Amino acid sequence: MIYASEDLVNEHKEILTGLKILEKMVKLIDDGKVAEGEDIKGIVNFLKLFADKCHHGKEEGILFPAMEKAGIQNENGPIGELLTEHVQGRKYVAQMLASVDGEPMKTDDFIQAASAYISLLRAHIIKENTVVFPMGDKLIPVEEQRQLLEQFEEFEETVMGKGAHEKLHEMLHEFKDKYL
Repeated sequence: MIYASEDLVNEHKEILTGLKILEKMVKLIDDGKVAEGEDIKGIVNFLKLFADKCHHGKEEGILFPAMEKAGIQNENGPIGELLTEHVQGRKYVAQMLASVDGEPMKTDDFIQAASAYISLLRAHIIKENTVVFPMGDKLIPVEEQRQLLEQFEEFEETVMGKGAHEKLHEMLHEFKDKYL
């Protein structure tokens, strides 16, 4: 990998898979069928940990500051817009978790929050992949890109813990086999 954004684009593929699984669970619930409660909590926690804590953490703490330093606008600009969407996504995740916490599950609340989250994140990923990341790739020098990638690795080890990333990927693939 040359660009830090390549790592994030690869993670977007995993996040999109997580969204497909969540969407399938929403459809099952909406059709009056059962998606296992622990699986629902599992995919929402995957999105909370992998998409938000790890992926958005790397963007917010490492890439976006480097992009801002390179001249990409934060306030009233593309970075600020992405950060606002991260905050909104966290609210939807919290709503999903609250709706599945306890018996019976609040299915309407879950469906509403999950559907909004899926729409938000899909649009967010397109914006990052096609507009914002290419801007950063043009403005951040290759040597700095290498440093960003190293910082990403350190972030995963420090913030997520050793092996956590791999465990999340395993869980995602189990859900993929089960639901897709």
